[in-house]
This record gives sequence, C-alpha cells and structure tokens, in this order.
Amino acid sequence: MSRGGTRPGSPRAAAAGGPAGGGEAGPPPRDESAITPHRDRRSRRRVAGDIGLNLTSMIDVVFLLLVYFMVATEFRSGEEVYKLDLPDRSGAASDDPFELDEEPLRVEVRSRGPVGEGLSLSGAIISVPGPYPQPMDFVELRAMLVDLRVGGKSGLFPDDHPVVITATGDTRWQHALAAFNAAASAGFVNVSFGDES
Repeated sequence: MSRGGTRPGSPRAAAAGGPAGGGEAGPPPRDESAITPHRDRRSRRRVAGDIGLNLTSMIDVVFLLLVYFMVATEFRSGEEVYKLDLPDRSGAASDDPFELDEEPLRVEVRSRGPVGEGLSLSGAIISVPGPYPQPMDFVELRAMLVDLRVGGKSGLFPDDHPVVITATGDTRWQHALAAFNAAASAGFVNVSFGDES
C-alpha cells in the first residue's frame, strides 16, 4: 500500500472508480433531479432579461397627442374691445407735451390748547411743507403767500395755482377758515380744503 493511497476494495476506492474486488466499475450515476432546478433558474433568468418595454407604440401615442394639441390650440389671441377715456386733443396742439401736473401748495393747520378759547385765532400751528419760511400766525401766512404769488418777491405761483388747506381732525373751524381767508386775500383764486395726507 502506498502512502496517501487507498486500498483496493475499500469504499473510497469504489467511490473513486477504482477496482472493487478486482473488477472495473464505471462512475456512479448522477442524480439529474438535483441539477435540473438550477438549470431552470438560469433559463428563467435569460427569458426574464429578454422582456423589455416596446417604445414604438408609446412614441406613436406621444406624436398623436402632439399633433392633436397643435391642431386644437389657437395661437392667435381673441379680439377684445377696451373702453378708453382718451383726452380731448382739440385745441391742445399748443400745449407743452412735457408739462407736469401742478403740485398744489399745501397749508397745514392744527389747533393747540383747550377748545373753550372761543373765537380766538391764537393757538394755531401753521406749517407750509417745502422750502418756504414758516409763518407764526395768519398775518404772516398771508404775507408769505403774497410773496409767493406772481408779482410778489419770489413770484413762483400764478393766481390760479391750487392752494389746499389741510386740517387735522381736532383743528378748530375758525383756524381752518382763517387759513382759507389768508390764501384768498393773498390773491389766489383756486383755494380749497383737503384731507390731511
């Protein structure tokens, strides 16, 4: 017996295909049932890998939808009638096209002190927004407006320039009326009352 070898007639020699009892035997039969499921799995994998999505019909549907929307869509906007209040241009050819709207001259009047002072004009706070001297009373307001009118010292505003008297909610009526009278006596003809801005 050689080292690492098998004895003739031993089960190891029979499994290795050696002579058992002096006779020569072939390899043992293979069990095919154990191998068949493995082969079926491989074949199933190959078949599953071959399944794909047919894009031809999807592309056809997309193009049909594209053609439908192109035919059904109206790219032209519908005609509409808009009502516009256009200015009257008759006789306005000589007007300056760059003329700006006239910003009215504002005179703000507030009352201070108790209401029970009667008809006294004292206690009024007068302010004229802008780069103008601020009057302390209605006499100074009239003098300032005379200077601002055309023909006065500065001559900034014509007689028909709008002058707006604004008063707070707690301003006494005689103070607002005194400011109105000061503007009218200064020579302005377009004097009105306005809301406090």
